[in-house]
Amino acid sequence: MTTFNEMQTVKRHFFALRNGIVADTYRKAGSKFRIIFGLNLPQIVEISEMTPRSAALAEVLWRNTSTRESMLLAPMIYPREEFTKEQARRWVAEVPSAEVADILCHRLLRHMPFAAELAASFADSEVDMERYTSLRLMFNLVAQLPQKALDCARKEAARNCQLTSRTAAMLADEAEFYLKGI
Repeated sequence: MTTFNEMQTVKRHFFALRNGIVADTYRKAGSKFRIIFGLNLPQIVEISEMTPRSAALAEVLWRNTSTRESMLLAPMIYPREEFTKEQARRWVAEVPSAEVADILCHRLLRHMPFAAELAASFADSEVDMERYTSLRLMFNLVAQLPQKALDCARKEAARNCQLTSRTAAMLADEAEFYLKGI
């Protein structure tokens, strides 16, 4: 009987669920990933539920920057209690796409006790993707920090950045909603 290490097992799951039509759609849309299996988010979540929580495996998957699904799975399996502020800063700086930023923020960063500090620290970055990640993280914190989220959104909206302007406008709307309810 053949045994596989954790990374091989994950890749076998990716391969078994691959969808060429979805993968081609991502490629045609300009995805920067060299390898795209075409898995949808529920499939990646399903794989995360079968995969042991492991900082080491999550790091290996995160460093596999050529594969879309690897970078999406990594934040789902990183044990939250082991994820440090320094690792969070490094991961945010390495985010290659909006999709990865969204999953990173929703599945991991929002659960960190330093999430608000992290979002604030990247809000003034000169790197568009870092500011986008900051906004997406603020979306997860808007109920607790509506004024901070509104300030961040307005400041970003003034930049007129193609990547962030729509997200900034949506965050401002959400923050204003929460502030009206207070």
